Amino acid sequence: MHNIETLNKFLKDELSATETYQQALDKLHEDVVLSESEHLRTIYEDHKASASSLQSLIIRLGGTPCEDSGAWGTWAQIVQGGANLLGKETALKSLQSGEKSGAEAYEEALQETELPSEIRSLIETKLLPAQQEHIRTLDRLIGAEAD
Repeated sequence: MHNIETLNKFLKDELSATETYQQALDKLHEDVVLSESEHLRTIYEDHKASASSLQSLIIRLGGTPCEDSGAWGTWAQIVQGGANLLGKETALKSLQSGEKSGAEAYEEALQETELPSEIRSLIETKLLPAQQEHIRTLDRLIGAEAD
């Protein structure tokens, strides 16, 4: 049961990320050049794919996937809404902060010695590498913003 709870926590984070990126894409569309928008859309699609992978694994393990991002999603929306008011660079830094938090959660899970191989494999091969790539992409976008 503990594994299902862990996976659902990750699923909530991924659902929150999709909501936040969708909101960022909607709010920033006037300020964002096409290439930036494509980078953000790619990250959004990655989070959707990660959520789908988590949902499938939860079902395969006999659990019921959560359907929304819960309180974390509400908090992320408030943070992103405030960042949108403060400008694109702040919004990008807010997104990056969320990505770093997600990567840390995956890295912490990998420290668990009793983590089943199926979950470990998903984190190592898909979820964590995606988060790390998102951080690098946002680093580049923030760097371009500072120039």
